[in-house]
Amino acid sequence: MTRRQSGRRSTTRTDRKRGRYVRAKQAGDKPRDIAFDATLRAAAPFQKQREDQKKETGMAYALRKSDLQEKVRVRKAANLIMFAVDASWSMAVSERMQATKGAIMSLLTDAYQRRDRVGLVVFQKDRASLVLPPTNSVVLAKEAMADIPVGGKTPLSAGLLMTYDTIVREKNLNPDVMPMMILLTDGAGNVSLSDHLSPQDEAHSIARRIHEQDIRTVTINMEHVAFDQGLAQRLADQLGGPCYTLSQIRADNLLSTVRAEIDRM
Repeated sequence: MTRRQSGRRSTTRTDRKRGRYVRAKQAGDKPRDIAFDATLRAAAPFQKQREDQKKETGMAYALRKSDLQEKVRVRKAANLIMFAVDASWSMAVSERMQATKGAIMSLLTDAYQRRDRVGLVVFQKDRASLVLPPTNSVVLAKEAMADIPVGGKTPLSAGLLMTYDTIVREKNLNPDVMPMMILLTDGAGNVSLSDHLSPQDEAHSIARRIHEQDIRTVTINMEHVAFDQGLAQRLADQLGGPCYTLSQIRADNLLSTVRAEIDRM
């Protein structure tokens, strides 16, 4: 996977002629960034066999197209961290929102330095809302998160779909961005977007679409351990990412979990 634009947090390969040269590889049909040192090393063992070529060309060193090596460079790429939070009436909803707000504000504190962007989708009752469009503005985040409604049913599908659409839109604007979705829920969706699938089947279908798009995910299971039916874990399996259980979640350990997953990207 290669990226075209820069950032300051995650290291990624780039196909542009900028970034740190870390190694070389065999050049393709249209080499653009020749690694001269590696090319000379690749041709060195064949110099005695190419004496005729040297005489014909008058060159002291004989090169062939098969010798060409291309530079592999790495640079820092920007991250997009999208929180999707279940704000329906369920266990620890107030603690969940408080922890999420704290983590977002902590991430935003250094986002402007690292060129990361953070967004927040909240789903409850019968809809999902993009409470905080992707931003690195601390001021906008504080205003957006001042009053987030809670209560009602759990439109899990709507929350997943809005988060997915937001990430796709950001990637269309900036193909270089490395997205991650942080989902906080108990996995018990009970509102469908259509009449064709049950809420759970519909949510799993959207989750598989997210996984197919190589969007990294982390699911935080907010169900109390005494009532946990494994719904969050099954959803995480469809998303293709890890599922963490935090009985007493706080802003600090949610933040450390997010940062640890970013480091693994």
